[in-house]
Amino acid sequence: MSIVQNKKAFHEYFIEERYEAGLMLEGWEVKAIRAGRAQLKEAYVTVKDGALYLFGSHISPLLSASSHILPDATRTRKLLLHQREIEKLIGKTQRAGYTIMPLDMHFKGSRVKLEIGLAKGKKEHDKRATEKERESKREAAQAMKKERR
Repeated sequence: MSIVQNKKAFHEYFIEERYEAGLMLEGWEVKAIRAGRAQLKEAYVTVKDGALYLFGSHISPLLSASSHILPDATRTRKLLLHQREIEKLIGKTQRAGYTIMPLDMHFKGSRVKLEIGLAKGKKEHDKRATEKERESKREAAQAMKKERR
């Protein structure tokens, strides 16, 4: 069950590989995510000390969250992956010029997972070609719909 998707990532990047990572969250963050108060628009993943971290994701705290903590909506959150996956991602980002983008936040059982993708940036003409392709598919679908009537 998807909570939040990063549609901007699909517009700006070619997604080559996908991975599912766990997130280290605090209790109030999980409650806020369940209430649908998460956002991935400006988020990105960075490598620091051999680990992956999610920067820029915004989780708005609930008013009913604990009063004894000071929630930080845009704090850095650690991603949980197997060591081999982390090493593979680090190697590709350093050598091949890839970036790691958050694509989708979803529930798997009772846990919150983040789908990340190994991405390569699109040029302007690639974005236009993708838009043309999407538009032609839409027009073809509309023509087929009219033809059935």
